[in-house]
Amino acid sequence: MNNVIEIKPSIDNKLNWPTIIAVTIFHVVAVAAFFTFSWQNLAAALVAWWISGSVGIGLGYHRLMTHRGFKAPLWLERILMICGTLAVQAGPLSWVTTHRMHHAYTDTDKDPHSPKNGFFWSHIGWIFKGRSQTHDMKTHERYSPDLVKDPWNVFADKYYWLTSVIAGGILFAIGGWTMVVWGIFFRTVVGWHATWFVNSVTHVWGSRRFETRDTSTNNALVAAVTFGEGWHNNHHAYPRSAKHGLRWYEVDLNWIQIKALEKLGLISDVYAFELSERKNEAVPLRKAA
Repeated sequence: MNNVIEIKPSIDNKLNWPTIIAVTIFHVVAVAAFFTFSWQNLAAALVAWWISGSVGIGLGYHRLMTHRGFKAPLWLERILMICGTLAVQAGPLSWVTTHRMHHAYTDTDKDPHSPKNGFFWSHIGWIFKGRSQTHDMKTHERYSPDLVKDPWNVFADKYYWLTSVIAGGILFAIGGWTMVVWGIFFRTVVGWHATWFVNSVTHVWGSRRFETRDTSTNNALVAAVTFGEGWHNNHHAYPRSAKHGLRWYEVDLNWIQIKALEKLGLISDVYAFELSERKNEAVPLRKAA
């Protein structure tokens, strides 16, 4: 294989100081939320969390841009991409490249956040060391050639933080610094750990419906704080499926929104796996109803 595939983030000991400093500052400022509560601030945080974590990361970065579980017109894809940048989890190129590498090499040394390197590493340590979120262009071209072709994605990957600066300015104009603390810093920290739970918790604790070649599990608590992304074993069994919750009790809010967008005619070619009447037997890939 070429040298791109031989990348091993887990053994690269170079510290990513800009990331360490930024993450530390966000956590410190987020503590101020506990002393500045108001219902308006809480509402701002919840709305921003839904826009960034569900619409942006769940629908945009993950189910559309990474796995192409449905098709969206270019204008809508860019809106979802912009929402994804608000989560402050890197730009679209870096996020998608990292996640596609995770699926290609799950639970191996080439997995950017392999749980075999410890819980702390899979949860947060992987962003502090190595090249897991600082891929060069050759790596992006190898894993995300569809995204590299769009100059918008390249620009957004470099300046993804701009959307949070703009959002912070809007929140400041509406509710002052306390709303910025809640709507940007506190909400971002909560969103980070919710997403990181998918990398760490759902590869350690939970149930396994499918015997995949990895340690992925379904975890209801993680699904609850990630709008449905916690049905991770289902997802690893059928990565392209836009539907992660495969039983009625596996609540998947991201899937509900995808169905709504399809009903409105805003997206098309939605693909989903569902379980048949036989236990743990999947229905072949088909267009969603």
